[in-house]
Amino acid sequence: MDGVKRPAANGNEGSAPALGDGQARRLLEAPAPDTLKGVRDRAILATLLYHGIRREELCLLRLRDMQSRQGVLHFRIKGKRDKIRFVPVHPMVQRLIGEYLLMAKHGGQDADDLDDPLFRPVKNNSTGTLNKHLNPASVYRNIVIKYAQATGLSAEAVGLCVHSMRATAATNALDNKSDIAKVQEWLGHANVSTTRLYDRRKSKPEDSPTFHVKY
Repeated sequence: MDGVKRPAANGNEGSAPALGDGQARRLLEAPAPDTLKGVRDRAILATLLYHGIRREELCLLRLRDMQSRQGVLHFRIKGKRDKIRFVPVHPMVQRLIGEYLLMAKHGGQDADDLDDPLFRPVKNNSTGTLNKHLNPASVYRNIVIKYAQATGLSAEAVGLCVHSMRATAATNALDNKSDIAKVQEWLGHANVSTTRLYDRRKSKPEDSPTFHVKY
């Protein structure tokens, strides 16, 4: 076996709980609509929930990674093993990001600014530097878990994490009849078997025999 590359493990692919539609809306509406942090966090949560990208991919986004292709705005995502994929930006997310950039006065008007991070810290007590990428751990702790606890979702969906945003997006897309091969490409999966871990169409709770038992 010497020299044989170990296959990549899927880790928590498929194990993170997916949110229902109502739960996802509650999470999206949790951040304050009138503060810079709230507006930024709402844009971040929407980016995760509407596009199924990984938190590391979100943190690496730069202003120049929002690109028009065939007249449609796309995210240029740098995924695992440095693979590049382009994901169309949902119109609502485009609006929320626009509101955040306007409030943060962070629009990349100059060509030199296009390499700046798309999502930045709103404060930095240690160095004061704001023009830097977010830390993935901060996205987990100060955004996803913060609002999940505030809305009670942490108690409802045990094990909720940033990856739950990806699971929610994938499950929702498949439930709404998106082609699984397209979802595979959208998520950046190397193998469709990984994508199938999110396909819960045959195991919907409402279809369980539990609800057909009558006494």
